Amino acid sequence: MHTIGWADMSGWRWMFILEGIPAVILGVVCYFVLTERPKDAKWLTAKERDWITAELESEQAAKKGTTIHLSIWKTLANPKVLYLGAIYFVYQVGSLGVGYWLPQIIKSLSKTLDTTQIGLIGMIPYIVATVAMIWWSRRSDRKNERKMHSYIPMGIAAVAMFLAAILESPFLVIASISIALAGLYAFKSPFWAVPSQFLSVATAGTAIAAINSIGNLGGFVGPFAQGMIVDATGSQTAGLYFFASLLVVSTAMMVAVRLRKTETPTETQVENPAVKAVR
Repeated sequence: MHTIGWADMSGWRWMFILEGIPAVILGVVCYFVLTERPKDAKWLTAKERDWITAELESEQAAKKGTTIHLSIWKTLANPKVLYLGAIYFVYQVGSLGVGYWLPQIIKSLSKTLDTTQIGLIGMIPYIVATVAMIWWSRRSDRKNERKMHSYIPMGIAAVAMFLAAILESPFLVIASISIALAGLYAFKSPFWAVPSQFLSVATAGTAIAAINSIGNLGGFVGPFAQGMIVDATGSQTAGLYFFASLLVVSTAMMVAVRLRKTETPTETQVENPAVKAVR
């Protein structure tokens, strides 16, 4: 990036352009390739289309009587939706606060690291997090369980974040941050399966959008709070205590969510979202 100066633009500006090009291309491809319904997807075989359609119909039949449909405004004012939004807000403060400041945290561990080395080291936690997210999500599906699979990784992330703040060894700090990000990423999939378990499909879409909007406000608070803490303490890792505390709160809030099974999982349901209701 330091050596690139095409069209009188600095390397970091070109980085944003180059990273954006694949997304733009993929967006155009999706517009022409993706369909509204599985039965219209010509890139699937007839057998695959029939199987997906049957699975979706089976899920809807299983949820009949355990879900409710609300208007947009009632959905936004639903206490359960607001509560899940609060959980996601607190989660986002801790998650994005660490994410945005990770390069600076790594830089503070050693004065000899250059920009390239910091970037390469910064990849490690996200590689670990990606693997953990995929494995944990599949485990959640196999076990047909969401609540425990939401609060356990968040609790692990809180402990790991605290350890990253008190440890002095750069290797142990990176290892702790890797575990923390693994927990933060693993939390997402089981958590997002919760709204559709007590709301209809149409209502769940609005609820998920509302929860995400509330949570994304935490994406502003987290990095801003970390900056204030760094200015006040002069330490890049001091903010990790704050983020760890927030994750403890978010974990406790998720534990307090009351879930009840509506029926014993069948063999088909084990591979699909659990049929539960929030009461």
